[in-house]
Amino acid sequence: MSDKRTAREISDRKAATVIGVLYIIGTLAGIAAAVVMPSMSGPDVLANIAAHRTAAVAGTLLILTMGFALSALSAVFYPVGRRYSEVLSMGYVIFRGALEGMLYVVGALILLLLVALSATPSAASPVAAALQSAYGVIWDQLLALPFLIGASMFYWVLFRARLVPGWITVWGLVGAVLYLAAPLARMAGLNLDILMAPLALQEMVLAVWLIVKGFSPDALTSVDRQLQAAPRQLDASWVVV
Repeated sequence: MSDKRTAREISDRKAATVIGVLYIIGTLAGIAAAVVMPSMSGPDVLANIAAHRTAAVAGTLLILTMGFALSALSAVFYPVGRRYSEVLSMGYVIFRGALEGMLYVVGALILLLLVALSATPSAASPVAAALQSAYGVIWDQLLALPFLIGASMFYWVLFRARLVPGWITVWGLVGAVLYLAAPLARMAGLNLDILMAPLALQEMVLAVWLIVKGFSPDALTSVDRQLQAAPRQLDASWVVV
């Protein structure tokens, strides 16, 4: 019994470290993509891509790296989170892992198509305009929905389970609400992207905490004891709350 607990504790510690590393990889890849990617706005997008084709391909690969890293978070967290709420943890996998990951892939494919079309910009301009519009919708509006739903599930599990300090999870929940205002403002022609900053900073604080401290051992031990006493009651109570 002691060996099993030790193996689980090691597994939980590794999961926390991997999640922290994935957060950092995803964030750094996203920042690098924003730096190297040529502008995707304006009427001359194909000419702009043609002039910076290498940067466009590199930016696309960085976006895929960001997408895979951030989507993988849910799969790594699931074995830990399901002990507290299987429903919310699976929802996190669906929204952040599957749906958000799919949007990153679709966005990257659109970018690669634009790179290919940039070889003949005049003949491909109508198609390019449609792809450019689709990319803008994905990046500016659609990505926010699965991200925010999944992040809210994730932070609620962390908050209820006390896996990390409460101030970190409350910061994440508040940051998610503020984050939502940015894509809504874009639809109205406003730029409130600064409201994304609190959640972006919180994710880096959480990443460092998970790498250095991991999940709370007391919280993990407590839920394991509850599951041994009543294996299916804990998750049901979380669904009601």
